[in-house]
Amino acid sequence: MVSAARHAGRRAGVLATAALLLPLASGCGPKPGWQVQELPDAGLPRLSEAELAGCEARLRAELGLGEELARPADATNFGERQGEDAFDRPVPHQPALIMLHETVLSAPATVRLFQTPHPKDEDQVSYHLLIDRVGQRLRIVPDGKRAYGAGMSAFGDMTVRIRPSSVGSINNVTLHLSLETPADGRGDQDAHSGYTPAQYNAAAAQVLLWQARHGIPLSRLTTHAASDRSHSRYDPRSFRWDRFLPAYSRAVSLCNLRAYDTGRATY
Repeated sequence: MVSAARHAGRRAGVLATAALLLPLASGCGPKPGWQVQELPDAGLPRLSEAELAGCEARLRAELGLGEELARPADATNFGERQGEDAFDRPVPHQPALIMLHETVLSAPATVRLFQTPHPKDEDQVSYHLLIDRVGQRLRIVPDGKRAYGAGMSAFGDMTVRIRPSSVGSINNVTLHLSLETPADGRGDQDAHSGYTPAQYNAAAAQVLLWQARHGIPLSRLTTHAASDRSHSRYDPRSFRWDRFLPAYSRAVSLCNLRAYDTGRATY
C-alpha cells in the first residue's frame, strides 16, 4: 500500500516545485565551500533559425508535428536563467540538458495550475512545453527563461547552486518537456497505460529541435526520476524508450541531423 506521504510527494513532484533562487548581494560572506560546476561543450553545431524552420516543416509534414500553441505561465511561476551566483562567480545558465516529465493532472488542469499566481516560492511550478494526448505542443515558458520543473536535482554530480542557503538544482540549464498523463494515471499508481504515438512523435521531434538549436547531445536527455535528489519523484511513469527512440530516429532521418544522435539517452 502506498503511503499518504509518498502520494503527496509524487503528485507534487511530477509537477515539481523549485525554490526561486534569487542572488544575494555581492560580498555577502566568505568564499563558499562548493565549486562552480560546468558541463563541457559537446562540440555539436547549432542550427540557424532558417535551418530549424526547414526541419520543423519536414517534421510537421512527415511526422505530424503540430504548431506550438501559446499557454503562457503566470510570471510568478518562472524566472531568469541566472548568470552569477551570490559571490559574483559565473555559473552555467544556457540550455544544456533536456528533462522529461509527466503531468499527473489533465493538460487543461496543468495549464490552469501554471497560470495561477503563486507568490510563495514553494508553490511555483512550470515546464517549458507540455505535449497533450493528441500531440499538441503547449508552450508554457520561453526557452530562454528558467522553468521551475525540478527542485533538488543533479545530472550525475553536476548541479547549480546560487546562494548559500539553496540546494543544488539543474533548472538553470534545463529545458523541461512534459507529457500529459492518461486518465488512468492521475493518482498514485506505480504505472499506467502509457503515452500515445502522437505524444512520442511530438516528444521526439521537440527533443531534436532543442538539440539542434542549443547543441545538446542525446546523452543529455534525462528524466525527472533520474535527476531528482529528493528521492520522491518518479515521472514520467510508464515511459517507453523503445517507443521514443524509433520516433526519434525517424525525426533525425527526416532532418538529416545524425550528428545529434550521439548515444542512448540517460535514464
